[in-house]
Amino acid sequence: MGEYEHLLVKRDGDTVTITMNRAARRNSLSAEHLGELLAAFREAGESDATGIVLAGAGPVFSAGHDFGDVAERDLMGVRELLTLCTTLMRTMESVSQVVIARVHGLATAAGCQLVASCDLAVAAESSGFALPGGKGGWFCHTPAVPVARAIGRKRLMELALTGDVIDAATALDWGLVNRVVPDDSLDEAVADLLGRATRGSRASKAMGKQTLYAQLDRPEADAYAIAVEVMASASQLPGAREGMAAFLEKRKPDWTD
Repeated sequence: MGEYEHLLVKRDGDTVTITMNRAARRNSLSAEHLGELLAAFREAGESDATGIVLAGAGPVFSAGHDFGDVAERDLMGVRELLTLCTTLMRTMESVSQVVIARVHGLATAAGCQLVASCDLAVAAESSGFALPGGKGGWFCHTPAVPVARAIGRKRLMELALTGDVIDAATALDWGLVNRVVPDDSLDEAVADLLGRATRGSRASKAMGKQTLYAQLDRPEADAYAIAVEVMASASQLPGAREGMAAFLEKRKPDWTD
């Protein structure tokens, strides 16, 4: 794994952990920090790892965009910053690995966007989530994009218009996270969920993730058109053939892909 100024990146077995390491700035997302996150996800995505954990060092997960960076930019500069951020979020969805957020403390604005853009998320009981622009002067337009797709319109409106923090239990009820666990069980819960989400054929899982994102927001007929073609093609992959053979022969599969 590469060396970074604002990140700690390590690989343990089949898992790459990317930890935001700007604790003094509450892991706020400056252009430099976003650029490093994008590079780290691209590097991990090109590896043979099966899972990526996104975490934050210090008291919070991420406070969102770095206003010190934003305030110094003109219109073109802010547009470039938001485009970089969007590229990161789309990259997190497009890599073949399962991406899971390990959330503690607060995840606000673009920090909440990071959580919503991960495939899965596990939160500590003490964590909180917010789109605070609704009670300030800069509305959370781009963070709302993936959050809306996770929690639905009415809940998004409440989160975005009030700017209030919701607790971890509410985030779980609303569908923003998959699990809420005691703070001291966070790492164990992340490892457990990621382990179950990455078992099986790697090639099949990668194709499955990409297809899910491709069909999620499409009309049902279009979604079926995509899913039918991909599922038919996937039936010819070595993993599919091995899985079916193992089932029919009543043995454990031997995944080679």
